[in-house]
Amino acid sequence: MTSPTTPFLTAKWLHLAMLNYAIDPAVLQPLVPVGTALDEWQGQTFVSMVGFLWADTRVMGVPIPFHRTFEEVNLRFYVRRQGPDGWRRGVVFIKELVPRWAVACVARTVYGEHFAAVQMRHTVDAAPDPASGTRTVSYGWRFGQADHELSIRVSGTPQVPAEGTAARFITDHTWGYTTRRRGGTTEYAVEHPTWQVSEANEARLDCDVERVYGSQYVEALQDPASTFLAEGSPIRILRGRRLA
Repeated sequence: MTSPTTPFLTAKWLHLAMLNYAIDPAVLQPLVPVGTALDEWQGQTFVSMVGFLWADTRVMGVPIPFHRTFEEVNLRFYVRRQGPDGWRRGVVFIKELVPRWAVACVARTVYGEHFAAVQMRHTVDAAPDPASGTRTVSYGWRFGQADHELSIRVSGTPQVPAEGTAARFITDHTWGYTTRRRGGTTEYAVEHPTWQVSEANEARLDCDVERVYGSQYVEALQDPASTFLAEGSPIRILRGRRLA
């Protein structure tokens, strides 16, 4: 048998473009998994559009051919749960887009996550532009016979965000919660160090929100409250467990 602390999946999450939007909590309340509650920062509830790269992906330590490096774009929100070790701050995914059907299938089966496989692309500046000193990261996908894109431009040296900042609130959620189809909630841990981030000079979401995510998110996904690029790190996703 595997230990509860044995990772089911290991990888690197890199170049996380994060656009964060305040939203009416009533929109999210029907999606809150049983046993958790919406998490707030400075009295507001947030959703985030996040694009990033998976690299060196392994399932139970085994690399899967043609499935080690790929993009993901997700829409997510934040919850918390009182655990034996104190408050556990976690993420609930509304929809996750990846370009690999097998990845989507495993995530739906093992964790009950809302994955869909679509055509995707990305552009990542490995180094700052010599003239402007900026880096641009973008993630694009095709959904509903239309192209959509999330992009961000940053400058300066990335730093660990200070306690009490929006960036620290967003990146400190290291648990995942999912409502299972037959009822109940699955909880799983995502282990990674605190990420260094760069505040964005410019960020853009060019997306038909109603088509991709639903009309209930159109109003919220207009003007982000904060935008930043997290450098990322190696991560470990542990096996999930159903909450009592």
